[in-house]
Amino acid sequence: MRNKWDFREILQKNAVTVMFVVLCLIGLVCSGQTVSYVMYELFGRLSRNSFIVLALIIPIIAGMGINFAITIGAMAAQIAALWVIEWGISGLAGFLTAMVITMPIAAFFGLLIGKLMNKMKGQEMIGGLILGYFANGLYQLLFLFIFGNLILLKAPGLVIKGSTGVANTIDLSTERGFKYALDGLWRVPFGTAVLILCGLIAVWNLAKLAMKKEEKKKALTRTGICVAVAVIAQLPFVTAAFSMVSVPMVTFLIVALLCVFNNAIMKTRIGQQFRAVGQNRTVANAAGINVDRVRVIAIIISTVLAGWGQLIFVQNMGSFQTYGAHEQVGLYAGAAILVGGASIKKATNGQALLGCILFHLLFIVAPSAGKNLFGDAAIGEYFRVFISYGVIALALVMYAWGDNKKKKAK
Repeated sequence: MRNKWDFREILQKNAVTVMFVVLCLIGLVCSGQTVSYVMYELFGRLSRNSFIVLALIIPIIAGMGINFAITIGAMAAQIAALWVIEWGISGLAGFLTAMVITMPIAAFFGLLIGKLMNKMKGQEMIGGLILGYFANGLYQLLFLFIFGNLILLKAPGLVIKGSTGVANTIDLSTERGFKYALDGLWRVPFGTAVLILCGLIAVWNLAKLAMKKEEKKKALTRTGICVAVAVIAQLPFVTAAFSMVSVPMVTFLIVALLCVFNNAIMKTRIGQQFRAVGQNRTVANAAGINVDRVRVIAIIISTVLAGWGQLIFVQNMGSFQTYGAHEQVGLYAGAAILVGGASIKKATNGQALLGCILFHLLFIVAPSAGKNLFGDAAIGEYFRVFISYGVIALALVMYAWGDNKKKKAK
């Protein structure tokens, strides 16, 4: 029997994650930035990026690898945002309207993507990447020629001055926009946010204990951990480290709801079909599962969630580059989930969130570290772009190596 605590095997399985932890620690030390500033930046990035990374989980479980076609979901969201601004629906109402408009557009795109990917089984990731480039060409045609020429836009600032087509930057901070539609609803200091979160978890555990749906030992242990975390969060050095952090509670609540959704759907019939198809398509087909249909559903869900995630991203930023805001969505989300220890066959909420933390932490500290070490902040910028591609390549190589190792062991 293998030793449960075989550290060599643990390091091999989590090499990418361990490498990023080391890089983040080195970058944090070399950057010279204060912990409070890094935490402020990190929470800002987590609030606007976590949802999109979590949108990748279902296709991975369904055996389709990383859905790089979420770029197309982001395009659907930006089309919806354009119409909301044109109609002058601002604030939370505008954000919710954009979500409603995004859903059918992204679902239709997801249906087409899923049907096409069923024709390229085993090559879904490269297919999704190329699809993103192809769709970007149609998106450019739509925003440069159709909008402003065939479809007139009357809202101020939407059309390029002296020309046609949509402006390079769409500002969401105007009276027609929905900047901070979610983030501005309820913001609290970090210590208060931890108290609220731990209190909710403790109440939930005790409620499950009262209803006899949880073992007494487990419920009390989890409640005790929540109390300990809440106490630690109020200590002076922790308060100082997170002094600049203001937590957008509604945004993180929506991220938490997506985590619950990902777990809940896996307990349903369709969730079990996702797992079965991901493990072995031939066996799943023999068991009477419509493999192609299940794969299409997985892509549709992922594309719709990616569209909503892009809306969360742009409302946090307050504006977006019309022709470029969507281009790196798939790459950065894919790299982040791989950094957390996920593979192209298996992913969890915890891995997605951990990867998001590590990936964006490195993005924060890399420019300053590059400037302090080499006298040029651009080196840090080049380094983090290199890391984005390198992590994906390394993860794929390690997965192939591990797969070959398992085959030889058999």
